[in-house]
Amino acid sequence: MIRLSKIVFLSGALVCASASLLAQPTPMSTPSPNYTLDESFFKMPINRPIGSAAGIFIHPDQSSIWLFDRCGANNCVGSDFAPIMQFDLTGNLLQSFGQNMFIRPHSNFVDKEGNVWVADGEGPNGEDSRRDGKGHQVFKFSSSGELLMTLGKAGQPGDGPDEFNQPSSVYVAPNGDIFVGDGHGGASNARIMKFDAAGKFLLSWGSRGEGPGNFHTPHALAMDSQGRLYVGDRGNNRLQVFDQQGNFIDQWRQFGRPSGMYIDGNDILYVTDSSSSPQTNPGFERGIRIGSVHDGEVFEFIDDPSEVGTQEGVIADAEGNVYGSLTGGMALRKYSRK
Repeated sequence: MIRLSKIVFLSGALVCASASLLAQPTPMSTPSPNYTLDESFFKMPINRPIGSAAGIFIHPDQSSIWLFDRCGANNCVGSDFAPIMQFDLTGNLLQSFGQNMFIRPHSNFVDKEGNVWVADGEGPNGEDSRRDGKGHQVFKFSSSGELLMTLGKAGQPGDGPDEFNQPSSVYVAPNGDIFVGDGHGGASNARIMKFDAAGKFLLSWGSRGEGPGNFHTPHALAMDSQGRLYVGDRGNNRLQVFDQQGNFIDQWRQFGRPSGMYIDGNDILYVTDSSSSPQTNPGFERGIRIGSVHDGEVFEFIDDPSEVGTQEGVIADAEGNVYGSLTGGMALRKYSRK
C-alpha cells in the first residue's frame, strides 16, 4: 500500500513525500552554453546506416559506448544488420552482434561485469511472418556477444510473472537484481518487474493510472548511489522514485517527459525529453535536463536541435561529455563539455 504521508530522506533533510506531489514543476528551457554539438563522432561502417537508436549506455570502466539501434531502419524485421554495437571513446566501431534476433530494439544496459542487457519491445502482428517467434523479451549477452539469459516468452505478450508485453527498459542493480519497465502504452502492460540475478521472478508493482505507483509507459530506469530506483513514467510527464521493493518515495515533474535517463557516479541525473509539446506537456521544451538526485534541482538544459525532437537515449562520461541517441531522427550525437 502506498502511504502518501511517508517520511523519506532527501537532500540531506527529512521531508514529507506528499508535499512534493503538490509542487509545481519549473521548466528549464534556456539552452546551456557549456556544450558543443558533434554529430559526426560515431563512425558507422560504409553501407551501414544508423537506424532508430533506442538505447545507448557506457561501459562501467568508461572504456566504450554500447548502442542498440533498429538495424538501420525503424525495426529489424528482415534485416541482417547487427543492432548491438560497441564503440570506443573516439567513436570507432569495435564490434557488433545480435543479428536476426529482434523485432524492435528498445533499451539497453551494461552491468558492472560488462554484460549487455537489451529489451525487444514488440512482437508478432499477424501480418508479417518474419516477426513470428520473436519479441516481448529481455536478453543478457556477454561483452563478446554470447547469449547468457533470456526472460519472457518469445512472441507471446502477457501479464504473468514470466511474460512481458512491450518491455521498454531494463536495469540491473549492483547486487544483480534485474528490473524491467514492462509496457509502452496502448494495450500493453504498465508495471515494473523484478527478478533475481538468476532470472527468478521476485515481485512486480504498478498498473495503468496517474497516481503514485501507477504508470503510463515506464520508458526508462536508473538507480542512484543510495539504491533508489528512478522510473521515467513518460506518459504521465514525470519520473517516479521507489525503493527496490516497489515502495513509492517521490515524483518529479521538473525533468519533463522522460524518454531516457542516466545517473552518473556523482549522482547527477540526465533526462532526455523527446516528446513534450504544447499538447502533451505545456511549458516544456524537448532536450536534455541535467540535475542532482539529492534535491531534484535542474541546473542545466541542452536543447534538442532537431525539428523532430526524438532524442531518447542519454549517457555521460567521466569528463562530463554527454551522448545522445535518436529514434525518429535516426542519429547519434556527442555534446562535448567546453
